[in-house]
Amino acid sequence: MAKSGQVHSHVDADGVEYTHTHEESLPHKHTHENTKAVLNRLSRASGHLESVKRMIEDGKDCSEVLIQLSAVIAALNNAGKVILQDHIGHCIVDAIESGDDTAIENLNKAIDRFIK
Repeated sequence: MAKSGQVHSHVDADGVEYTHTHEESLPHKHTHENTKAVLNRLSRASGHLESVKRMIEDGKDCSEVLIQLSAVIAALNNAGKVILQDHIGHCIVDAIESGDDTAIENLNKAIDRFIK
């Protein structure tokens, strides 16, 4: 983990440079560029899930429910992919630069759970 007050920067694929400071003993944290997109995807998935619940309450055909449920699952997986890409592109790059080896271990654990 970076030492308190250590400032470092990284450049994303578009050439935009990000600079930030790490606080001692705090997990790696900075603004993610896809936060709004992820929140929008999750809101849509949540709304879609509510409609699936109503379908079940209304006794809709099981095949229709399963198809709609698969759309919710796909939406959640896509949101996870965006988070994962952002995490690798920023958090993991920063963690490596600052010597935070536990970030790779945590990423591997998260991938194992996400892919199940």
